[in-house]
Amino acid sequence: MERQLLAGWPVVFEQRLQWGEMDAYGHVNNTVYFRYFENARLEYFLRLGWEGQRPKGIGPILAATGARFKKPLEWPDTIAITARVTTLETDRFTMEHVIFSDHWAGIVTEGTSLIVSYDYGANKKVPVPDEIRREIANLEGWH
Repeated sequence: MERQLLAGWPVVFEQRLQWGEMDAYGHVNNTVYFRYFENARLEYFLRLGWEGQRPKGIGPILAATGARFKKPLEWPDTIAITARVTTLETDRFTMEHVIFSDHWAGIVTEGTSLIVSYDYGANKKVPVPDEIRREIANLEGWH
């Protein structure tokens, strides 16, 4: 498997593993993978123009996340973390992620994130703004 697996992902965030991310078992600790997903998710939000709106405006908030670990990551390695929206509802959307390892030359982890549109001033969920819906559609190539 090669990086061709990353074709079709609107956001691909690359980074090198850090030695301190490994645990006593000699591989990257499972909690760190959620930071990797976060890096790609935040890059996606930057491309939507949906950053810097807290604490008073409407912005994204993480409601749930999950991962399926296929192979362990070990230092040294370079990874590519992806993000794309798979479902868009009234006040939320689901993102899908994969982590691609150069060492393994393939996908080592699959994950999801449920994002809710949140009014930080009113402390409640709200509909995803129309502008953000348009930006998601543009970024995803939905026509």
